[in-house]
Amino acid sequence: MTSQTGLSSEGKLSKNSVGLAHIVFFVVAAAAPLTAVVGATPAAFAFGNGAGVPGAFVLSGALYLLFAVGFATMSRYVGSAGGFYTYIAQGLGKPAAIGGAMMALVAYSAIQLAVYGLFGVFMVGAMQPLGIEAPWFVWSFVLLAIVLVCGQRNIAFSGAILGVCMIGEIVILLLLDLAILHHGSAGGFSLSSFTPSVVFQPGLGVALVFVLGSFIGFEATTIFGEEAENPDRTIPRATYLAVILITGFYAFSTWAIVQYYGADKVQEAAAGNIEGFYFQAAETLLGSWSVQAMNVLLITSLFACVLSFHNTINRYFFALGREGVILRALGAVHARHGSPHVAGLVQSGLAAIVLGLFVAAGADPYAVVFSWMAALSVIGILAVQIMVCLAVVMFFRKMENRPDVWKVLVAPLVSLIGLAGGLLLVIGNLSLLAGSDSMIVQAFPYLMLLVGLVGAAFALQIKGSRPELYAALGKAFE
Repeated sequence: MTSQTGLSSEGKLSKNSVGLAHIVFFVVAAAAPLTAVVGATPAAFAFGNGAGVPGAFVLSGALYLLFAVGFATMSRYVGSAGGFYTYIAQGLGKPAAIGGAMMALVAYSAIQLAVYGLFGVFMVGAMQPLGIEAPWFVWSFVLLAIVLVCGQRNIAFSGAILGVCMIGEIVILLLLDLAILHHGSAGGFSLSSFTPSVVFQPGLGVALVFVLGSFIGFEATTIFGEEAENPDRTIPRATYLAVILITGFYAFSTWAIVQYYGADKVQEAAAGNIEGFYFQAAETLLGSWSVQAMNVLLITSLFACVLSFHNTINRYFFALGREGVILRALGAVHARHGSPHVAGLVQSGLAAIVLGLFVAAGADPYAVVFSWMAALSVIGILAVQIMVCLAVVMFFRKMENRPDVWKVLVAPLVSLIGLAGGLLLVIGNLSLLAGSDSMIVQAFPYLMLLVGLVGAAFALQIKGSRPELYAALGKAFE
């Protein structure tokens, strides 16, 4: 059945809605460049490997480029709205796929909640000088409503918004970077931040905990495969381009700030002023207007970030609903916009409920809602990415005329080892990442494992009670 607009109303998303630029915007916006650089890297400088942070971004970027090799190669065969779920289903089987999908849903929902909390904190600070007083959660719920409305529209609408927000973020940071280059370095310009002796000094593991989290949202390239123009070419190109852009921009911006403070003093400067680490440099070199602009753009950065994740979560719910794993109504598509509108309503409602529970419990929006949920998300996404690496290897192992061994075996296995090491670092430094040594926080790895096991058990229950449905899992995307 097709609507008057030519869009299917039976579980097919709008075709040819997004091109290369839109998809790259989704990935980069999810990474939230300004928030990641201004919000996360000061802690990496202060508690990690100091002047070696730019090199840590290059290492992480290289790791994700290796991940992208197998990931993009497999996208030519299975790319769809199911994202990681589809990959795992085709490579590791249906129980692992449902388990991985549940883990991804929890992880992405957690980062979405984290951003809602952080947005509320920033809005309180931004509105106070204007004489507008409101609790943090009021702004969080306002954002939730705006994101819901945007997510109901055609995916290109969100892509356009994300593009504008992303450009603003990048421009203000590039202005600061260029001002540093013009001003000159405290100790003379140097590329020592990328040398092994500086990058691999003590604290690299701690730095990677914050750096790896800056790449979350990576899967947005393939999750929009059904809506992309010429997906066989667009998705791989978008994947590589997004990783290169994120890596290059983060490495350059963090290298520039090292030059401003000096390689031998940057760690001390960050430790003494984590919140104002970048703002102090901006005010000195660009003027007070830049601080105000950065504060405004931090808010738009968070909006872009949560809109990107909202669309990602929608498509997970949509994929599972279309296959009948959960409510089939979630697989419905808007007749006009070609968007998974029911999935958007349901996941926004769930987010509102959980956010309401945090408010009722009196949770601190930064120390608990943001910090705890961000930590939970990093654990979940790294775990699912490890599963995807293994799924790529297993998928092509069964294929007679498989692509080059580098693409389908070597690169995926090397990235699997790197991601596994990153996950162990995150778990080992969980108290630092979450800003708490609470028993609840320490239980996050076990919680994520439990979610995966429950998902796998659910798949096996479907196999026993609804064998026809089980047989069709993962095939709606072929």
